[in-house]
Formats: sequence, C-alpha cells, structure tokens
Amino acid sequence: MSFEAATHFHAIEIGRLSLEMTAAAGSGHPTTSLSIAHLVTVLMYDTMRWSPDYPDYPTSDRLVLSEGHAVPAVYAAAAKLGVMYGKDPENRRKLTVDDLSSLRDLDSELDGHPNPMEGFPFFDAATGSLGQGLSVAAGLGEAARLDGLDRCIYCIIGDGESREGQISEALDYIAERKLTNVLAIFNCNDYGQTGKVSSQQSAETITRKLEAFGFEALVIDGHKPDEIKAAFKSFTDRQGQADATPLAIVAKTVKGWGCPSLQGGGWHGKPATGENLQRALAELDERRVELTSSLSATDVFEIQPPAEAPARPEQTRDLPGLGETMRGMDMESVIHAGRLASRKAYGIALRALGGINDDVVVLDADVSNSTFAETFAKQSDLADRFFECKIAEQNMVSVAAGMSAAGKVPFCSTFSKFFVRAYDQIEMAINSGANLKLVGSHSGITLAADGPSQMSLPDVAWFRSWTTMNDHRGNPGCYVLQPADAYAAYALTGVMAEYEGVCYMRTLRAETEFIYSDDQVFNLGGFEVLHQGRDVVLCAAGYMVHEANKAIEMLDAVGVSATLVDLYSLPFDTDKLLDIVAANNGYVISIEDNYGGGIGSAIADALVGSGDGFTLEQMFVRRIPKSARTPDELLAYCGLTAQDIVSKAMNVLQVV
Repeated sequence: MSFEAATHFHAIEIGRLSLEMTAAAGSGHPTTSLSIAHLVTVLMYDTMRWSPDYPDYPTSDRLVLSEGHAVPAVYAAAAKLGVMYGKDPENRRKLTVDDLSSLRDLDSELDGHPNPMEGFPFFDAATGSLGQGLSVAAGLGEAARLDGLDRCIYCIIGDGESREGQISEALDYIAERKLTNVLAIFNCNDYGQTGKVSSQQSAETITRKLEAFGFEALVIDGHKPDEIKAAFKSFTDRQGQADATPLAIVAKTVKGWGCPSLQGGGWHGKPATGENLQRALAELDERRVELTSSLSATDVFEIQPPAEAPARPEQTRDLPGLGETMRGMDMESVIHAGRLASRKAYGIALRALGGINDDVVVLDADVSNSTFAETFAKQSDLADRFFECKIAEQNMVSVAAGMSAAGKVPFCSTFSKFFVRAYDQIEMAINSGANLKLVGSHSGITLAADGPSQMSLPDVAWFRSWTTMNDHRGNPGCYVLQPADAYAAYALTGVMAEYEGVCYMRTLRAETEFIYSDDQVFNLGGFEVLHQGRDVVLCAAGYMVHEANKAIEMLDAVGVSATLVDLYSLPFDTDKLLDIVAANNGYVISIEDNYGGGIGSAIADALVGSGDGFTLEQMFVRRIPKSARTPDELLAYCGLTAQDIVSKAMNVLQVV
C-alpha cells in the first residue's frame, strides 16, 4: 500500500474510533477529531521519533494538543499503536481499542481533555483551556535546546483559538527566540463552537499574521498525506541550521471530514448517536473504499525511536546560608546594616541555587531589575538559563510549565499584581502536575507610591483557594509563602526549589529589618512564634509582621500580653496554631496587607473546624488604596498601623 493510501486508511480508522468512543461517552468532539485525523496519523505513525512503549521518554519528540477537545483522535491512534498508559509508571499497560469506550468515565485515564497526571503520559501538560498549548510547546523547545537535545515539538492549534491573545504572545516569543524546534500547526477547519470562525481567523489571514511575526508559513491541504509529509519534512530538515527561520503550517481541513452529514455548523461538541452515528460510519466506509486499496493494509509506516537519553547528574549540594552567600558577593555592609528587601534576598537565593542545581531556570516578564531576578541573569555562567519573556505573563507561566515537563525547576517572577493575568495558566499548570515556582514582588499596599494598579490585593485569596485542596500527588495544590524578612525569603526560595509542586511567594519592595538568622529553619506548612503571650494572638505575614511587632511593644506597655505568630505559610499546622489560640483564651487577630479571603479566612476555617469557642477579628485592606509617598501613610489610610492593631486588640479584650 502506498504512503497516501496507508495514511487515509489509518486516518479513517481514527475517525471511526473517535465517532464510536464519543458516542459511548455521550459527549465529546468527534468532528474536530476528524479534522485532524490525517495530521495525527502522519505525526504519530511516521514523522515523530518516539516509542509507544515509553511515551514519555525524555528525548522523544513531543505533541502538544492545544485544542485539547480533539483528543479522541490521539487516543484512537494510541490505541491502534498500543501506547503504554496508566498512572503508575511501574504498572502501565497497552491501550487497546476496547479501552476507548471508557472515554470520560470517572475511573478512566482517558480524560475528556489531555492530562498526563490522569495516566496518559504521551502528553506533557493538561490542555483544553484554549490558547495555552503553543506556550507549553515553546517551554519544551527551550528545555530541549538548553539540554542539547534535537527533539522536535509539534503543537496543533485550532483556528478559532488563534484569536486568544496568548497565541500571539507565544508566536512573538518563538520568533524572537528563534525556536526552530517548535512547529505550530494551525488546524483551519473554518468552524468554532457557534458557527464559522471570523475572517480574521481564516487560513489566509492566519498565514499573513504568521509571516508578519517572522515565520515561514506553509499552507497545505490537511487531508492530503503527501502535502502533510512534505511540510513536516521541511520542518525536520531545518533542524540544526543556525540561520533557519521558525516554520508554521496552516492546514486547511474539514470539520467532520469523511462524514458529510456531520459537516457545517451545529455539530461542535456533539457526538453522533443512533441513526446519525450509523450514517456517519457508513460515509467513512465509503471514503475507505474510495481512498484505500484494501481493508487490510500492509503498513508502510515504521516509527523511528528516540535517541538514548543522556544520564542526568544528581543535584545533591545544599544551599549555603544567606550570610555566606552575601559575603561571597561583597555584601558584608548590608549584613551589618541589618535591613534588606525580601525581593533582593530572592535574587541572591536564585544565584546561589543556580550554582548548585543545574535544573533551576528563571523566567521574568520585563521587571527583573525590580524582582531582582537579574541577580541570576547577570551571573555569566547562569545567563543561558535566564529567559526574558517580556510583558506577556500568560505565555511566561505556560512556557515554564513546558520547561517543568522537561525536568526543569522553573522560577517565574513578576509583580504580584501581574500574576492575576495568568490565573488560568497557573490553574492549568497545577492540573498538569507542573513543578512551578511563582514569585511576585511589590506585594501588598506597602508598595505605596505606585498606587493600586501595581498592588497585589486579591492574590492571597485566590492562591489560598489552592491550599484547600490536594493535587494529584496528594499535596496542597499550592503553597502560599509570605516571608517577613530577607533570611526567610532566601531560605524559602531554597525550600521551594526542593519541593515538587507549585508554590507562590510574595516579596516586598520595602527594605525591612532582619528578624531571623541563618539558624532559623523554614518549612512549607510551618509558622514561627516570635513572641509568647497569654491574652491574645496576633497572626501576621510579610510586612505586617513588622507592624504587629511594634504593636506587641505598645500592648505590653499597657499591660496586655500578646503572642505574635509569623504565619508565613498557607496551609499551616492547624493543630499547633489551635493550641496557641487556646493558650490565649481563644482570642485571635489576623493582620494582612491585602483584601480578605487570605490568612484570616484560613484561620477562621481552622477555628470553626475545631469546634472550640473563639473570637477572631480580621484586619485586612477594606478599601481601594491609592498612591502615597510612604508605606506608613498607606497603612494609616487602610487602618493597618501598629496603633490600629493595638486598638483592635483592646476592643477584642474589652479593655478600656
């Protein structure tokens, strides 16, 4: 059988299985799957270098399905090829055609959209929230180049999703970085969910956009095997060429290819059932007779295996203390001064980590001289592991997720406020099991002069929601960290690097006094009692620890004995905190420099769950802040000064 006939044969099989599995599931997207059936066939049977027995082998070529709803096509091909799958890497089994009927079942590894953490390791990241896949592919491409691997990264993108701004961010990034090992494949089937795509997403317009971005764009018929093969060969042939231009493919396809009764509008996300299914299967059979010479083909395909994976050195060196690192950077005077912004300590920690862990990479969004990620970037032997993503936070987070899938430990930094733009990307990274470290500087209202457009205020509440659930590994979905001084920020950066999972750390613009030393041990889920009292507990984090510390002295002067807890981690040791509250008559005040829903709500949940009697007062930002010259002015404006804390404590204790 010829290559063309064999491709049609397998594409029709993929289409048939896509129809049948979505019908069995009662939901899914068979028509989109039919539109990419030929692209998937040529990729998985012919072009990609990979092994069905080891689908996540570290040197394999990768396929990122950005339009994740088309995943039945990949499942179908995987079943025909006997791809190994399963959540436990030690007990995987071959996917069979019979397994496809479990699509979307609660106990099935075949989720409705791709997710490697559910047991399908052919994929590197969860996709389906449209627009993110190309950035993930860029991260995989960056990691491959950094590791000296010649793996190729393929990404299939829907024409409708190409309007998502993140697609433009990714294209811009790939063109700037000249990531010629990443191939963007636009599946232009002309239809979205409610009808035809905009003319701005037509194959012709997408081609012009790609060329404007700096790509060479090849326009092909996405159902003609020889055109697909030639386009992919054009991509693989340019690998290793220093002056090559990034390539993209614009594939003109038909949504519901092979099944005229399912084409046009009205079939997106709707499985064919009953008579509609039988009609569609019959139409595919007609195409089989028309396009293939035999129902039992002698296969012309031979999947090329990936290169042998190089040995990865173990990262076993310990992070030196902040004092030692600063002395090595000629910062002895800063140690003696006793003050350092936590954002600067983060940068110092990055440089130290870079020297002991080759997997650490750093990404920033055009603010590295404010986040102090530049401390890493300016170290000559670390510069190639720094990735300037410019003002495109969504792309940055997804690129980092791709790097994580390739074994890197990515630290992403920007202003805390700007992570708001990437909440969806962070959520998808958590779903993917990414080993992602997010560090936001200029946190809270003490930023002062720049005003509320630059202040992170709802961020703790949003990230805190991820501390209330468990990820696929059974750990909190995210740890939220708020170091109060430079020693805490430095140490917690090291702790994040050692932990496999997502962490979010807030750092401060303001210079703050040292509270701790290198002798202090910080743990995820921990907190520190800075002052032991008996009347009331003050729970604070970040900058507010310093303000609460002032309040402790003022309360002591009027005969009130207060306990101060630096609640630097969410979640925290609930039982330990409850014991402290009980020893202080059940009186607690939470103090935070952001909107509500953060540490106060976390404490409230713990207290309510205990069933004990208590009194909790929450102090947080209750109005939209504005610019001010100093942090003290903003604290007064928002009712969060040491004196405000004292007044709140006196009120709680009903002391006149």
